Amino acid sequence: MKQSRLIRWTTVVAAVACVGLMLGSVSAQKKAKKKARVADPHQLMEGLVFPNCKALGGALGAEKTNFKEIAMRAALLSESGHVLMADGRCPDGVWAGACKVLRESGAEIVAKAKAEDKEGAAAAFKTLTSKGCGACHKVHKK
Repeated sequence: MKQSRLIRWTTVVAAVACVGLMLGSVSAQKKAKKKARVADPHQLMEGLVFPNCKALGGALGAEKTNFKEIAMRAALLSESGHVLMADGRCPDGVWAGACKVLRESGAEIVAKAKAEDKEGAAAAFKTLTSKGCGACHKVHKK
């Protein structure tokens, strides 16, 4: 009876130790994984998001509407919503939600530009900047 208890306890301790080693190994692998992309979020914001957002706002406010430019700028902003999520760049749910708004509103602006609906594109741009950019920057822009 004592031997069977000893065998059971030894088995339990060995199993727990194995699980602990496996979890530690997985954790170490995650930490050791290097980023595959070169650009950091600040570079993406300064080089991709901000210039296209500024140009899109200008194009939407221009007297003569260039729908081709509106669609291009909005498409790049929509794609930036994917890029900002890639390679471990997303720190939390606020960021993820803002990127979703960026993708969806950007796509909506493209559709409105193709339909030559300037007011619809402007409304979608307002959503993009307030619920996308604005919501994220309240938390992450220091």
